[in-house]
Amino acid sequence: MATRGRFITLEGGEGVGKSTLATALEARLVARGIKVVRTREPGGTPGAEAIRRLILNPPAEVTGREPIAETLLFYAARTDHLDKLIRPALAAGSWVICDRFSDSTRAYQAAAGHVPSEHIETIDRICVGDTTPDITLILDLPLSAARERMIARANDKDAIESRVASYHEAVHKAFLDIARANPRRCVVLDASAAPDALATAALAAIDARLSGDR
Repeated sequence: MATRGRFITLEGGEGVGKSTLATALEARLVARGIKVVRTREPGGTPGAEAIRRLILNPPAEVTGREPIAETLLFYAARTDHLDKLIRPALAAGSWVICDRFSDSTRAYQAAAGHVPSEHIETIDRICVGDTTPDITLILDLPLSAARERMIARANDKDAIESRVASYHEAVHKAFLDIARANPRRCVVLDASAAPDALATAALAAIDARLSGDR
């Protein structure tokens, strides 16, 4: 029977560099001979990707969605993602690197969207259960720098990226609050570092937290 893999999640606001870091970490772990599955939320499976499109790029007739409805859509996607990709990969011994997970729902829908935290935690217990991250890397970047990166991308903003500055300020604060409340699981990284330096810091954090598991 394969040894269970490790579950690594990357969190942070818009434009902090999670996708770039996920790619770099995958390459470095694969170089060590570790089987890696890199994925994202919302998404990662065909069903979850379909829900992602509905959330981030809704059709014109879908307007004024309530925060609780958005939360339920995220968890519908997360349940499919867990059942069809994350849990099977972990059971097979692969390490899973996931760009966003439950902490994003806590930051975006609870702290910034004002969905009661107790509602989200109840849904999380039902959908996620004990499939919790072994380590969460929270990328911290001043909002001004994150906005500059978003502008440099020259892509159309999705429904969440387009929200007002105060929303993203609440998200930023929420991630730091989550890190303070979960010091054994969460590590805050300076996302203003160069990509290679950030990947080195992230790998060092992973080694420090998970060294006894390999």
